[in-house]
Amino acid sequence: MVKPKSNTPPLTSEQAARFAEIAREAVHNFSGTSDELEAALGMYVLGVYMGWKPLVLMHSKKTIRKYEQILGITVRDEFAETGPNSERSKAYMISRTVSNFWKAVSGEDKSIDKSERKLIQG
Repeated sequence: MVKPKSNTPPLTSEQAARFAEIAREAVHNFSGTSDELEAALGMYVLGVYMGWKPLVLMHSKKTIRKYEQILGITVRDEFAETGPNSERSKAYMISRTVSNFWKAVSGEDKSIDKSERKLIQG
């Protein structure tokens, strides 16, 4: 079976080295359940490909803070606002239709219909 060609670029050598460093330190320093570590590492990979804006739509503030602590990073400093696969996040695409991203995240923007608001707010 032939796989369709991916339009997702591979990690650059710098991104791969940074991820390896973050992962090594996180694994070495982590104390807790393995599912939290695994989820934090997964969030890191998504951050590289999607950017921090889609991440804050996917996760609660509390979860973001927990994963940042596990990884020793701050998502807004570590990742670009958007990445090469940001458009794959339906919540992010909906949030782009409003005038203020943070109002969309918080639910203050009432121009978003109820079903779309659920996507944005998780």
